[in-house]
Amino acid sequence: MLVYTLKRLLAGVITVWFIATATFFAMHSVPGDPLMNDKAVTEEIRANLERKYGLDRPLHEQYFVFMGNMLKGDFGISFTQQNRQVNDIIRDHFPVSATLGVLAITFAALGGILWGALTAIYRNRLPDIIIMFLVILGISVPSFVFAALGQLALVNLNSLLGYSLLPVAGWGTIWHMLVPSLVLGLGTMALLTRLMRSSMLEVVNEDYIKTARAKGLSPMRIFFRHQLRNAILPVITVLGPQIAAITTGGFVVELVFAIPGLGRYFVQAVQQLDYTVIMGTTVFYGAFLVLMVILVDILYGFIDPRVRIES
Repeated sequence: MLVYTLKRLLAGVITVWFIATATFFAMHSVPGDPLMNDKAVTEEIRANLERKYGLDRPLHEQYFVFMGNMLKGDFGISFTQQNRQVNDIIRDHFPVSATLGVLAITFAALGGILWGALTAIYRNRLPDIIIMFLVILGISVPSFVFAALGQLALVNLNSLLGYSLLPVAGWGTIWHMLVPSLVLGLGTMALLTRLMRSSMLEVVNEDYIKTARAKGLSPMRIFFRHQLRNAILPVITVLGPQIAAITTGGFVVELVFAIPGLGRYFVQAVQQLDYTVIMGTTVFYGAFLVLMVILVDILYGFIDPRVRIES
């Protein structure tokens, strides 16, 4: 298990290096000037700014400087936000995105396992038909549509009640988090529901389920001890990437609900061609995704006793 873990960590480091390299060269191949919005009107001031940010050096030198700083955990200074480090932006605003993502993935995982198991139990009956219709809807409809509908529903509900039951936008309390996290987790919940349903239907015909029934075990014990435990393994497999994606991918939801998460700064950096913020946040997002995949792979080996890790 230790050798397997070390191999996965090494593969993760290589993946992060590839992400950083691809992002660096992709950003420098994009047409435009990162200092185009600056107030520098003379060549002397522009030259000083280029020297400060290293833009006057050859591309390969900029790359080695970037990689050296990244190894030290330093992503540089933002081009557009005065005297603000990219590390400060990530440190100040990623916890907001992470909090929203944790709540969203909690809703998605609990709902996906519950509804998936329910559809398998009531296969081809009314509950199964209704839930699967909602699942297709949840997968097909973009998150910004759910975000807009969620805000509209909150406005109408608060207007009907005559007081603010839940905040329409903003951040600060648990009440601000409920609707945005639910909206953000709907797509993942639909995906996990469909996956859980398929897994449950496969497990129900396995030999160990038939043996458990033949031994006279109660249906509830068979369901929780054997069927649910084995059916949940494919869900855990995809949960790692989904956690990373939902934690770092709520850009639109954060924008609609005016949430000061990291996604808003990433979008602004793309619009303003802020090299350091784009590269820093992209590498950070990539490293977080790789880390979650590695953790789930390791966790999978502990949960499923049939898994044997070879050296």
